[in-house]
Formats: sequence, structure tokens, C-alpha cells
Amino acid sequence: MLSRIKFCGFNRKDDVYAAVQLDVHALGFVFYPESSRYVNANQARELIALVPPFISTVGLFVNATKEQVINIMNSAPVDLLQFHGDETPLQCNQIAEVVRRPYLRALRVKPGMTANDLLEYDAQYQASSPWFRNLLLDSYAENYGGSGKVFDWSIIPKELASRVVLSGGLTMHNVKDAISRLHPCAVDVSSGIEHSKGVKDPCKMHDFIKAVKLANALPHVPLPENNNEF
Repeated sequence: MLSRIKFCGFNRKDDVYAAVQLDVHALGFVFYPESSRYVNANQARELIALVPPFISTVGLFVNATKEQVINIMNSAPVDLLQFHGDETPLQCNQIAEVVRRPYLRALRVKPGMTANDLLEYDAQYQASSPWFRNLLLDSYAENYGGSGKVFDWSIIPKELASRVVLSGGLTMHNVKDAISRLHPCAVDVSSGIEHSKGVKDPCKMHDFIKAVKLANALPHVPLPENNNEF
């Protein structure tokens, strides 16, 4: 399976226009007011209008209420939800059910977590809702949102690796290694394709996609046991 590509954190029309000229599979929009990449529903509606068919749109939410998500979806109906806060499986399912959208569940991987922790988390969400699609594994940070740092990929068990969306500190320089080792179903990047916070860099977007394509063409190289590279 080839790893797909999600670019996240769009808030400028020029950036969306540049991204959709490339072979990207999904664009993410952050509906978390504390984020420097935040967009409100009206802004998101204008940006989504620039996205052609067959490129998915993803809405990132952090501890939003059902009513807040409904209001945003009424104006800016994204294809996929991404829950990035402290939402429970029940809350995720209730929101997904009412807006009739599948969802990703972000897990911020803390130091000390094990492969069993990730498998248990995945199993919990798999059992909780038909709307659940995949885990998105991100680096842990005190505040919600990305840290721009890589976590220890060696804790991702191989039976889960091909089903996760891998995030956290990915760039054109390390995504090839990530894919050749793990072959995740998708990779997710935000700061790694920016030249300043919230402003995308067309060259970095192009180079990131080029690196993913190169990695997809390589044989799978398993991550070594007890890897301490990160």
C-alpha cells in the first residue's frame, strides 16, 4: 500500500491554490482558536471552495462541543473530522454520527508509551464506532497541536503501522525514512512545509511530495528493535 499525503494548517488562499497543483491527497483546516493556523467557518468555506474533487478536506477540532462542530459543518462541510483533544470515544462517535462524517483520532505519543498502549487505544476506538477510520500518531506536547518534533517510531507495532496516519516533525528530509520503515497509510505534515508559522512554502510542499513518492517506490525496511535514534 502506498502512503498517502495530508498537508495540514491552511489559512491562506495562495497556499491552498499552490497545494492543489501538487499530488496531495488531503488538506487540513484547524478549527482550534488557540492555534496560529486557526480558521473560522467562513474562512474555511472560502478555502474549501478552492479544493477540487478527489482531494479530501479534513477539519481538526480540539475539545469542541457537538454544537460547535455542527455550526462549522453547516458553513464549511469537510469530508473528514480529526479529533485532537481529550475527546472520549463516546464523544467522538456522537459528533461523527450527528454530522455523518468519519473521523481520525489523534494520539499524542508520550514518552514511556509502549506498543501495547497504542494497540489498546486503537482497539478501543475500533470497537466504539463505525465512523472511526484511523489513529493519527503525533508527538506529545504540553499544549494541543503539533510540536514539530519526531517521536520514537520504534514503539509503533508492525500490526498497527500500516493503518496509522503518521505525524509529528515530518519534513522532506525524514519522511522517506519514515515510510520505508513503517509504510503508514498516510503521512501528515504542517510545520515541515512552511517557511514561517502558518505560511506554506511551495518548494517545501513539492519536495515533501517528491520524497514520499521516492519512499513509496522503495522496499519496506523494518524499524530495528530497541532503536534509540530519536
